[in-house]
Amino acid sequence: MAAENTAMEPSLEDLARERQDRTSTRPVWRLCGLLFLCLAVGAVGSASTLPEIKGWYAGLIKPPFNPPNWIFGPVWTTLYVLMAVSIWRVWRSTHADALKTKVAFFVMLLLNAAWSPVFFTLHRPDLSLWIIYFYVGALALLIRHLWRQDRLAAALQFPHLAWVLFATALNSAIASLNK
Repeated sequence: MAAENTAMEPSLEDLARERQDRTSTRPVWRLCGLLFLCLAVGAVGSASTLPEIKGWYAGLIKPPFNPPNWIFGPVWTTLYVLMAVSIWRVWRSTHADALKTKVAFFVMLLLNAAWSPVFFTLHRPDLSLWIIYFYVGALALLIRHLWRQDRLAAALQFPHLAWVLFATALNSAIASLNK
């Protein structure tokens, strides 16, 4: 029983690494880099979206639950910040799922970056619906891996998941109404 307990306790190396991370400025720079990356993905989405809002998108038939256009910017900015903080919390993890977590994060971010150009620039709500389905799956997988390492990091993704599920319903309704 004592051997089991010591196997579960962090090693002196892990504790030293955590202390160094708390007292070093490196983690702050890592957080800044992750914030930049996530917000850059958001900028790609905005560059695809904004030119189409008053033109093509305005002419689409939308469901009654379609929110006002102004809400998307603040919501996505908040979600990108939460994404960055979430992955930053586990970035140097030595957990068995650490690599899977990073892969899930980058796949999710890539799908996020792909959605807006496909929906808005290519005018393909049908094709973007497939992207968002894979996005939801990648995000669920990311949350699963985060949960095993840091429950707060996983919880920071819950608003993201809720919004993307709402966006999936919206995308589906727009695709269906505009066949």
